[in-house]
Amino acid sequence: MVESEPPIKPKENCDVNERRPLNGCGSRDLELTNHQTVVKTDQPKAPTDVEKGSSDKADFERAIELTEYGKFHYLLLAICGFVSTSEEMDVISMSFILPSAQCDLDLNTQSKGWLNSIIFIGMMAGAYTWGSVADSIGRKKVLIASSFMNALCIVASSFSQSYAWFMLFRFLNGAALGGSGPVIWPYFAEFQPKSKRGSMLSFMAAFWTLGNLFVAGLAWLIIPAEIGVSTPYFVYNSWRIFLIVMALPSFVVAILLCFLPESPKFLLTTGKTDEAMAIFKHIYHVNTGNDAEEYPVKHLILEEEYQKALDDESMQVKRGKIMKMLSNIVDNSRQLFVSPILKFTVISITINFTFHIGYYGLMMWFPELFNRFDEYTRLRPNETTSVCEVTHFVVNSGSQQHGAVCNENISQSVFMESLITVAAALPSNLFAVLGMDRLGRKFFLVFSTLASGGCAASMYFVRNKTQNLAISATFSSVISCGNAALDCLITEIFPTNLRATGIAISMVAARLGGIIGNIVIATLLDTYCPAPTFIVAALLICGGLLCLFLPNTTREPLH
Repeated sequence: MVESEPPIKPKENCDVNERRPLNGCGSRDLELTNHQTVVKTDQPKAPTDVEKGSSDKADFERAIELTEYGKFHYLLLAICGFVSTSEEMDVISMSFILPSAQCDLDLNTQSKGWLNSIIFIGMMAGAYTWGSVADSIGRKKVLIASSFMNALCIVASSFSQSYAWFMLFRFLNGAALGGSGPVIWPYFAEFQPKSKRGSMLSFMAAFWTLGNLFVAGLAWLIIPAEIGVSTPYFVYNSWRIFLIVMALPSFVVAILLCFLPESPKFLLTTGKTDEAMAIFKHIYHVNTGNDAEEYPVKHLILEEEYQKALDDESMQVKRGKIMKMLSNIVDNSRQLFVSPILKFTVISITINFTFHIGYYGLMMWFPELFNRFDEYTRLRPNETTSVCEVTHFVVNSGSQQHGAVCNENISQSVFMESLITVAAALPSNLFAVLGMDRLGRKFFLVFSTLASGGCAASMYFVRNKTQNLAISATFSSVISCGNAALDCLITEIFPTNLRATGIAISMVAARLGGIIGNIVIATLLDTYCPAPTFIVAALLICGGLLCLFLPNTTREPLH
């Protein structure tokens, strides 16, 4: 049952971004007007009126605030953060496998670039599909399905005995990962009150750094160990065992997600107000310890963005679920490329593309560069040289020259330097958590892209192993807080009914950046070395400045 306020004269020339309340569902023949719709649950009718400040009627923002903040949100952070951790572990693990797998899979610099890139190609294919489905059937179901699929693909890739099969399963692994990134951010954000959303999203972004630390630490522990089996027909050595360990977090998060509720914000957009109310009551009970029926909100006020979803629901009630889902996917995609959302979509795509050329383009090559520096230092101790000269030596006179005997043994110092590099991101992650809601998303993104761009350009000028490590660690530190700011900003600029699809399209651009970054570095590193670092620097700086054209979302309600 829907209860409507008396209509108010509509505004002329209203912008679609205005958050206007709605007509009642029973007033389909009336012109859309600027008034609120109160959706009643099965509670007794409240004697008070919303215009008089009744505390038992609330919109989403007020309803989530009244659940208070406590144990539920921290449990949600732990599980959603673990999803991000497992995603980053799967992506970045390849950078540690490349030096060790080069003999098993007969890899050169170009094939290493494609192996780094194939997971991003899969993520591009999966991101749009999973994100669109999440805006149609819900966040939770998609997260569970993609996590299970991801784990199974990692296990299958560990048993692959050839480059082609390994590439296939890494692609499918990426397609599954495409479901977690675009969906986990809107899912987590839609449980957060506006006063804490920025800091908590930044906190969740810090779990990416934990993923990097886990990968570096486990790689150091497992890959150098001489474990596994080897026969003329089947090899299962330490780097393959390392992959199996990488699959475990995905299995765990898939199970943990089963115990979390669906996003109440999503449920409201689909008209499932009773289910949304039940979730608010549950959150209130977990956070406060009080009886769920003591939750002060009895009626939920819907806003205009939900009316279209409710009308579409009634129009499609006779259509099959598959046709309805496909129709929603097409409609959501179309809306992203119509003004005024078009501006946000284009800028989001551009920033994600340029940012991730730098983030994944360089970060995934650090262990390889550390390994090359280590080889040069061992063969020519006490000599100073640049990254380009090191690369030229290794490719033309060292272990990677044509016809050289392949050596899969990696120095312990390579893993230690990789661990130091990812650990350097921890202080900046803490800075982002504490300052995201104070200094704003734009401050962090501009600072990060300018500083990381400077670091990328500086790599050309390093002259020894220590300087290379210092620049790499600084790059990792400053770009990580920009990654947190970008995740916050992109999550908040899209409306709820388009959020997962919008993030998915943005992440398609991000994965394309990862692909191009890895291929460009693989192609130019051995042939024209100065180019990659300066290309990355220019793209990071120019792309980051585009965020100045986006609206300020700091401490603003989710639309």
